[in-house]
Amino acid sequence: MATPMAAAQGGGGHEIQLGVASYSLREFSRNYAIKTIKQLGVSNVNIKEFHLPYLAKPEDIDRGRKQFENAGLKILGGGTVTFAKEDDADIRFYFEYAKRAGMPLMVAAPTTRVLPMLEKFVKEYDIKIAVHNHGPEDKYFPSGRDALALMKNMDPRMGICCDIGHESRAGKDIVETLEMAGPRLHDMHIKDLKVATGKDSQCDVGDGILPIVPIFKYLKKSKYAGAVMLEYEINGDNPVMGMAKSFSYMRGVLAGLA
Repeated sequence: MATPMAAAQGGGGHEIQLGVASYSLREFSRNYAIKTIKQLGVSNVNIKEFHLPYLAKPEDIDRGRKQFENAGLKILGGGTVTFAKEDDADIRFYFEYAKRAGMPLMVAAPTTRVLPMLEKFVKEYDIKIAVHNHGPEDKYFPSGRDALALMKNMDPRMGICCDIGHESRAGKDIVETLEMAGPRLHDMHIKDLKVATGKDSQCDVGDGILPIVPIFKYLKKSKYAGAVMLEYEINGDNPVMGMAKSFSYMRGVLAGLA
C-alpha cells in the first residue's frame, strides 16, 4: 500500500514532485514558512527573497540555507529573480547568491536583451534558468512560448517556469505550452482561476477551471523531471487553509492517476 506522500506524488511509475514557492508565505518569517511547509507534508521548496534576502551577509545566507536543509526541506530553486540590468556584474551577483543558497535553478524575470546574456553564466555555474511568464501585463514574456522562441538554440539548461495561471490569462492552451517546452520545462507554478483570463479570480486549486488533471497527465506521461510548486497568491495574511486544500486536491488527482 502506498504511503500518503507516495500517493500524492503519483504512486507507482513516474512520480510528480510537489512543492511550495515560498512567495505563498510572503507575509511571514522564514521560521514560520519552514514550519508551515513541513506541516503541509511537503519537502520541496522554491525560496523567495523574503525568506533569504539577496543582500544578506554571506554567513546569514549560509545560516538561512541550513535552516531549510536541517528541517528536511530540499531547495529546488529560488526566485522569481528580476534581471533588468544589461550588466555582467549584476548578473553574476545573483548567480553567486544562488550558488551560496544551494539553488540549482533560478526562476527568472529577464528582459529580452538580458536573456541571452544569462546563458554564459548558466554554463559557468551550472545553475538552470527558468523564465517565468507573467501574463498580458508582461511586456517581455506574457507566455512561456515567448521565452521558448528566444531560447531554441541556447544551452538546454535555459528553460521556463510555466505559471499556469498567467499562461491561461495570456490566452494560451496550457498543456500545449508544456508540450512545446518539452525538456526546457524546468519548473512550474501551479494555481487555479475561476475565469480563464481573470487576474482577480484566483482560487484554491481544484475550485477553478484550469485543466489540472490534463496537466498532471501530461507531466506523468512526459516524465517531467522538475517540480510542481504551489504559488498561492491569495489570502496573503491567512493562506494555510487554502494551501492545504490545494495540496489535498492535487494529491487526490495524482493518486487517481496512479
